[in-house]
Amino acid sequence: MEAMRIIMDEHRSLEAILSAVRYILGEIGARRLAPDFALMRALVHYLEAYPEQSHHPKEDRYLFAPLKLRTAEGAAALATLEREHAESEGRIRSLKRALCAYAEGAPGGFYGFVDAFEAYRNFYHAHLQLEEREILPLAVRHFTEEDWAAAAAGFRAGADPLEGTRDAAREDEFARIFAKLVAAAPAPVGLGVGPYLED
Repeated sequence: MEAMRIIMDEHRSLEAILSAVRYILGEIGARRLAPDFALMRALVHYLEAYPEQSHHPKEDRYLFAPLKLRTAEGAAALATLEREHAESEGRIRSLKRALCAYAEGAPGGFYGFVDAFEAYRNFYHAHLQLEEREILPLAVRHFTEEDWAAAAAGFRAGADPLEGTRDAAREDEFARIFAKLVAAAPAPVGLGVGPYLED
């Protein structure tokens, strides 16, 4: 089930990114880490360009749509997930607004961005849990070999740009984002080497 492996890998990659960002924001709040607004903007761009605009449409097409043809089970969960996918623009807009206020020095801007990020992270945790708890088991039970083959081909196309980018020598944009996260975040996500503030 190559498609299942890709889906789960992409979910874990997103969770790792969100965990690293949460840690970094905690370090900034504790004044042990200097804010890097270019990195934060790039991360929001990644969240918009990959999970929201690539991963979710592939799930809609290669997971949800064929599953609805095979069974009526999970209809409420599928409706919730599809609605949440359709609301992606609003989620990203909230993050961008909060980050812009923080970068421009608005009073309380840091905490506003932390709140917006936490709302985004909490949403994604619940969203991924619903997919993995209710929808993926239904696919295992009801998909045909043809369904799995189509899903694998669909999910292979436009794979997560962070897949396999732990080598910081790669020059593409998302590899640089991941390399900076790895440098700032603690193990096991990262190396914990900066950019820290002087004590």
